[in-house]
Amino acid sequence: MAGVWFKTIEDASAHQHAMDCVPHGRYRAMAVAPLTSGRLNPPDICLIYGTPGQMIFFINGLQWSGYRKLSFTSVGESACADSWGKALKTGEPALTIPCYAERRYGGVADDELLMAIPPRFLPKVIEGLAALDKNGLRYPIPPYGIQADAGAGLAVSYADKKA
Repeated sequence: MAGVWFKTIEDASAHQHAMDCVPHGRYRAMAVAPLTSGRLNPPDICLIYGTPGQMIFFINGLQWSGYRKLSFTSVGESACADSWGKALKTGEPALTIPCYAERRYGGVADDELLMAIPPRFLPKVIEGLAALDKNGLRYPIPPYGIQADAGAGLAVSYADKKA
């Protein structure tokens, strides 16, 4: 990667050492299939692509119950592999900005983000999204213009809520 993505061998080495990797020997191969096919039952990790608006709703659904702050990282190029490695290594969700190769060779759209997430989190996300929907919060987000009264939209979500 030196001379292409990084100026020096030292920079390329620092990049490689910054990546989250699954412990050596834990896996012997990689199998990939669409989640809906059921061919990997259960998969070790799920890769979900979406726009930033979709991803914040996904994260909001994940945080609906048992809230905790989530921190996400990026190693730059190779971020896709780093996110898979991080989610597999830690067992936690890993959001990243897809890298050049993923966009160039994998067909990832310019407006997409990547969430690598263990499948055990998916029921929690769906439950949270359903709860947000009941509160009037759904995707796509209908924008209020600067000349519109936001009170009507806020009232749907906050009208009878008690602290």
